[in-house]
Amino acid sequence: MVSAPKRAKRPNEAKGDEPECPFCPPIEDEKEVYRAGGKGDNWKVLVVENKYPFAPIHEIIIHSPDHHKNFDELPLPQNELILQTFRKRYSDLKGRGQVYIFHNKGDKSGESLSHPHSQLAVIPKRIKLEISILDRSDNTGVFDAGLFDIFCPKTSRWPDEVWICPKTKGKTFGDITDEEVKIFAKLLYRLIQIMDIRHGHEFSFNFYIYPGKDWYLRLIPREKILGAFELGTGVVVNTGNPTETFEFIKTHFNEPDIEKIRENRAEYHRKA
Repeated sequence: MVSAPKRAKRPNEAKGDEPECPFCPPIEDEKEVYRAGGKGDNWKVLVVENKYPFAPIHEIIIHSPDHHKNFDELPLPQNELILQTFRKRYSDLKGRGQVYIFHNKGDKSGESLSHPHSQLAVIPKRIKLEISILDRSDNTGVFDAGLFDIFCPKTSRWPDEVWICPKTKGKTFGDITDEEVKIFAKLLYRLIQIMDIRHGHEFSFNFYIYPGKDWYLRLIPREKILGAFELGTGVVVNTGNPTETFEFIKTHFNEPDIEKIRENRAEYHRKA
């Protein structure tokens, strides 16, 4: 358990207590740590200190100046730049502790500000993080995505959760190559679009990147709400079928008109 009472005071758009977005240019009241792009307001990705930290080092990675577009709508080069920034900050800070990179999107995810951003927290090495270890054998099938594998664990704890992991074993996220960044960016872009089709545009989801060796990214749609039994026992009842999720991903992954399908499905969900 981590005690961070100051985080209760952080702004929350859902409660209407943040009239102006602090992550839209011009950014005047944030302490900059790193940027990709030009000077002044001409940045492409911006990293700032988190004003409401729960760790000794806690940063916000703002995906772009655009308040509305996230991974599934930003151009692929921008997605690559975001992941390159992840890698840069991971490599810069890996000597300080366990570098945990995560993303919350949507009102069911724990997101407090809607401008697309991810977070990075450095957890002291003395603290043991209870994070799932990569088990490549625990799958309903493996989708071969070049230098990466995509799979849905048989023991998935959340409906429609999906994992992306590099085929190269024993590496940390900081070891990812430029070629892997390009492929990884396209995979994440496509998977979120597929989940857009499945759950509707602006669906809530989380992802995190495992901080140690044999890294992976775990994407978790957050359409399910935990009940009292699950909260009390720690036993999560998965109401989805991982095999069906995997087949859905395979069916749509190489769909040439996926952007159009996604937009049509988003319009359907808006009217529903």
